[in-house]
Amino acid sequence: MKTTPESEPGRTRVLQLLRAGATALVVFALAAGTAVVAAPPAQAALPPTVVSLSFDDGNADQLAAANTLTQLGLKGTFYITSGFVNNPGYLTVANLNTMKSAGHEIGGHTVTHPDLTTLPADEATRQICNDRVNLSKWGFTTTSFAYPFAAENAAVQTIAKNCGYNSARGLGDIQTRFGCQGCALAETIPPANPYMIQAPDEVDNTWTLADLQSVVTKAEPAGGWIELTFHHIAATSADPLNITPTLFSQFAKWLKARPTTTSVKTVNQVIGGTAKALVNGPPVPPQGTGNLVRNPGLETLVGGVPQCWQAGAYGTNTYAFTRVTPGHTGTSAEKLVMTGYQNGDAKWLPALDLGGCSPTATPGHTYQLGAWYTSNVSTQFVLYYRTGLGSWTYWTSSPWFGASSSYTKATWTTPALPAGASGISFGLNLFANGTLTTDDYEMFDVATLPPPPPPAPGTNLVKNASLETAGGATPQCFQTAGFGTNTAAYSTVASSHTGTKAEQLVVSAYTSGDAKLLPTMDTGACAPPAIAGHTYSLRVWYTSTTSTQFALYYRNAAGAWVYWTSSPWLAATATYTQAVFTTPALPAGATAISFGLNLFATGTLKTDDYAMYDTVGAPKP
Repeated sequence: MKTTPESEPGRTRVLQLLRAGATALVVFALAAGTAVVAAPPAQAALPPTVVSLSFDDGNADQLAAANTLTQLGLKGTFYITSGFVNNPGYLTVANLNTMKSAGHEIGGHTVTHPDLTTLPADEATRQICNDRVNLSKWGFTTTSFAYPFAAENAAVQTIAKNCGYNSARGLGDIQTRFGCQGCALAETIPPANPYMIQAPDEVDNTWTLADLQSVVTKAEPAGGWIELTFHHIAATSADPLNITPTLFSQFAKWLKARPTTTSVKTVNQVIGGTAKALVNGPPVPPQGTGNLVRNPGLETLVGGVPQCWQAGAYGTNTYAFTRVTPGHTGTSAEKLVMTGYQNGDAKWLPALDLGGCSPTATPGHTYQLGAWYTSNVSTQFVLYYRTGLGSWTYWTSSPWFGASSSYTKATWTTPALPAGASGISFGLNLFANGTLTTDDYEMFDVATLPPPPPPAPGTNLVKNASLETAGGATPQCFQTAGFGTNTAAYSTVASSHTGTKAEQLVVSAYTSGDAKLLPTMDTGACAPPAIAGHTYSLRVWYTSTTSTQFALYYRNAAGAWVYWTSSPWLAATATYTQAVFTTPALPAGATAISFGLNLFATGTLKTDDYAMYDTVGAPKP
């Protein structure tokens, strides 16, 4: 049952007693026949109550709340996750400066908002200390801190103190109708432990104006400190940690009108103390050797979650992660189920942190990524990199990997890591309804990898040779290419040489140039590997209404793709015919080949069953 001050049994009993006393005031005889009514004793003043309005994460919609407070002459405390600043949906440095100028307090909330209790000590120290350093570089003096997710322990409290903060706030230790029954109605001033400030549960969309008011009015008889925590202040929001600007404004105006014994102060105004010297966290560990992924088999758990891993998602969808047994190796793997998909994705990836868990990486280097998976829909690697500030930026995505009912290894080589980056995080994602299970992740610096062993004689070096695995607009590990003035249209058709799919190219409005489908010209995940000095037998089954020919490219020692040569013309054919061409010796320094049949006139070309063999040991066409 919802209780209000008027309906609480204890409160009602007190009121009844007071009323009884008022009607039975002491009447005593001073003299016979004379009665005097004694005046009631003077009412004692209420002890002071302080309310602090705090805001976590630095969400952009908190600016509206700051403006409301400024108009009322009230001040709030804004706990900022510095790695989110200037990103979409978050406050900018300019916003923070505006708030500072209005008298609002800027506090710390870590760099990337992790659960600090799950991190190694060095990483937790980087998160807390470097957040304060980042904010200082922008011109903000920070003395107050809030634990992300209110997750703390004695070790984390000590780190917050050692990083120079004067206080740190938890959540859920003050009684409200939502929880902590029997707990205190307010924090003491000063707090018994300034690095574990007790506060009510965070405000969410189930709180009413009466709920907000009740927390204050219940504290007022005995006094003390109430620190309320808000996340989103938006008229419409799907986030459960949201209240409307109207509700917030009503509550702020109500607070403004409270008796003088109740005041609104920032956390710093309550705690006091001088700003301590800045402390830098430990340096990011240098890039190691071998597999750079920590806990790659997902076997080490902290709180039931694989250590050094986190879920990532965006868009409109419903996702759920669970541990399943057995894994590809070891005792377990991580399963992702996506339902209600409209847009966005979800994935499991190394923690987006400051280097305690995320793989350290070197600008300009390329990295070979791998993971074992099963999936009933296509998946792909999604990559992020860490900047010098400690924030994370979306980088790129791999080609699609096809559905697989048994464990299959996805492998992809990244482009060169951008300048200023210091770490990489990556994961296989779902971008449709489906189920994906992953295990045994790996990331190697390509510069440290030994050259791969040569393929066995007679191995077809083309990946997804029959074009059966979809990869988006083109089959997985294939791309379109062309030049000149013409109109090219590609489509997947069922009239295949083998299997269920072939690729059709239609060229119209031809003036010059060509168009073709060929293995992806990448850094190594899809492009057929090749050895300088060797010759190769290229083969494709095709039908065409006009002449065609092979167009060849190779990847040079610098990793760039260059045009190499073309085959003689191949005649038009109405039925599937195998085109065959043997290359010259591959130039010095070359490491891969891409090739395809092209159209260099108006016409229609269908291709299927690509092959590339080293001529040593190649099967006969």
